[in-house]
Formats: sequence, structure tokens, C-alpha cells
Amino acid sequence: MPYARKKMHSGDTHLRRRWRLRNRRKDLDEIDADLKTEPEKLLQQEIDLDKPGFGQFYCIHCATYYINDQALQAHFRTKVHKRRLKALEIEPYTIEDSLRAAGHGSFVQPQKRKMETQPCLADVEAGKRIKVDTVMEAEKPAKQELSKAKKFTDYKKVLEEL
Repeated sequence: MPYARKKMHSGDTHLRRRWRLRNRRKDLDEIDADLKTEPEKLLQQEIDLDKPGFGQFYCIHCATYYINDQALQAHFRTKVHKRRLKALEIEPYTIEDSLRAAGHGSFVQPQKRKMETQPCLADVEAGKRIKVDTVMEAEKPAKQELSKAKKFTDYKKVLEEL
């Protein structure tokens, strides 16, 4: 039986870390914090000569810089950007969620949000803002009630009512 093909040459093991970290992007919780604080500030950054496009063309959802507005608009139509929007629809995992999973509280269903692609620079200058709306699923009322409950006793009441 033949051996599986190796992905790296045997002498290139010292380069693995560089190749792995070069494409490192912000995590979803960091992007969520950016969206909550001041997304308009990230859209209108100061000129930085070290960044692509002098830091003027930035995708907030993917945390990447682009060379011009045409490249940024083309990025909005790619699968990579659409996947990132889909991943950001669910609230990110927090420390409170990890404590609940460890037994210090009751599970709370993460809420689903409606994410829209950021407006282009001309729309931002005209006054259009980024929208992040929390939307509960209408077809599952039991899930809505459970996600609103705070304590274990509230879950009992909700389940009795159903």
C-alpha cells in the first residue's frame, strides 16, 4: 500500500509557522466587537502608507484591506465574504457561554442576527450606516422562549406552558 503524499518537503518544517500565520485573520468575536463599537471609524480611517490602498478600503466583516474601491466591491461578491457574513449571523461564543457549559448556569440559545454587507464609500459619505439587527426565528416559538429565560426555574415554567 503506498504512503500518503506529504504536504511539505522534509526540509521545510521551519517554514510551516510562517505560512500558517501569514494568512491569519481576526476571529469572529474580535470582528463582532468592532461591529459593536464604532464601525464608521473603521470605514473612514486615516491614511496609512503601509497598508494596501493606504488603509482607505477596508472590509469590516473580513478584517482585510483592499487596494481600491473596485477591488473591495468585487470582494463583496465573493464566496469568502458571503461565508464570513453567514458565520457572523450567530452571536459569537463568549466567556459566559463557557461558564454555562461548565455548569455555572443554564444554557441560553445564541441569537441569530441579520447581517448586511457594509455600504460603499459614497453611501457612507451620504450618511448610510452599517446595520446589525437581532432577529429571532419566528417559526420556532419554543426556542424564542428558552433563549429569553435566565434561570433553570424559568425553563421549567416555559416547558410547562408548551
